[in-house]
Amino acid sequence: MVRRESDRPGKIAGLLLAAGRGERFESPTPKPLILLEGRTLLDQALSAMLASGIDPVFVVVGDRREEVKRAVAGRVPVIDNPGWAEGIASSLRAGLDALETDSSVGAACIGLADQPRVGPDAYRRLVAAHREGALLAVATYGGVRANPVLLDRSLWNEARGLEGDAGARILMTRHEVVDVPCDGTGAPADVDSQDDLRSIRRAHSRPGADSQGPPPGP
Repeated sequence: MVRRESDRPGKIAGLLLAAGRGERFESPTPKPLILLEGRTLLDQALSAMLASGIDPVFVVVGDRREEVKRAVAGRVPVIDNPGWAEGIASSLRAGLDALETDSSVGAACIGLADQPRVGPDAYRRLVAAHREGALLAVATYGGVRANPVLLDRSLWNEARGLEGDAGARILMTRHEVVDVPCDGTGAPADVDSQDDLRSIRRAHSRPGADSQGPPPGP
């Protein structure tokens, strides 16, 4: 495992990305505010990140920002991404830019607002991996890389240079990655469409059901 030069990695901040339009979902409601079992996707994803103990936590907003901000309801600070239409890399960049001014933050743990089944323990396991020396860590489910993803501060400048929807998966082709098994902590299934929402409802109505989800973003 890669080791940092310092034995004092600093705080780990959480960035929950909630800026995209979600065009595939085809709903007049902003995708982060879609209801699943009576709670918004945003509320479920944010609650999991907060329950993990990560502090500070921020939500990155873009499309329909005022509506999403109201839904955050002051629980955590909000970061505006005016370039949200450029893709998920722009939200990652906006979040890292905001964290850059706090020198006490040594890493960022990144989650997505449209993955409501990611559990608190997934974040905790990534934090533990960073404490053990990981510079780039990713949660795996059934051996498949998904979310969340942790980026050490030493990778932020490179991450801010990413473009489009590729996000952190590009960094995984350039740097050593620590795969962190997160089976049993939840599931990283995306809600990109109405079919996805129905699938998540069906999957989690079955005891012990799990989902591997898509390749890693952000």
